[in-house]
Amino acid sequence: MAPTLLELAHWSTWAVCAVIKLPQLAAVLAARSARGVSVGSLLLELAGFLVFLRYQIYYGYPLQTYLEYPIIIVQDVILLLFILRFSGNTKRAFFYAVTFWGGWYLLTLRKWIIDLAMNLCTLISAASKLAQLRCLWQTKDSGQVSALTWSMSAYTCATRIFTTVMTTNDLAVLIRFVVMLILNIWVTATILRYRKAKKTD
Repeated sequence: MAPTLLELAHWSTWAVCAVIKLPQLAAVLAARSARGVSVGSLLLELAGFLVFLRYQIYYGYPLQTYLEYPIIIVQDVILLLFILRFSGNTKRAFFYAVTFWGGWYLLTLRKWIIDLAMNLCTLISAASKLAQLRCLWQTKDSGQVSALTWSMSAYTCATRIFTTVMTTNDLAVLIRFVVMLILNIWVTATILRYRKAKKTD
């Protein structure tokens, strides 16, 4: 029973992650605006994903436990490019690309660097969620922020808590997913709250 549940968790996570950013991309493209979407949040999320992916690869964890991250990273990069385009900041894309590319290689120069980065990864990822919450609180408007994308993120965190316990049992990874689950639910609830408030006005 447990192997079947584990496979189901992996496959459902991959399926959700294959389309996780599409609702957000569709909202931004349809409006030709990134109103309400925090660029800082997206950059921090991307940094957290890159650190997490590098950590998983470095320690040789099973591919099934992190296969979705390259897919999500590509979607985040595409979303970032559209946000930069619609906000008139396309020139920053090169700076971000160089920074992330350099960081990818620096992470594994020494074992202590990747371990420290993974411990900080939870803080970085939490900061990305808090940056989006701050943006929502300041504007009191969910704008083009997709509740579906954030709720799918919460689902994948929940499945990854299960798969982590069943496979690697890495405490740093487990803590990260628990924190991200809580914050993803909080962001989703905030989006829905402001969306409902806007409809009643």
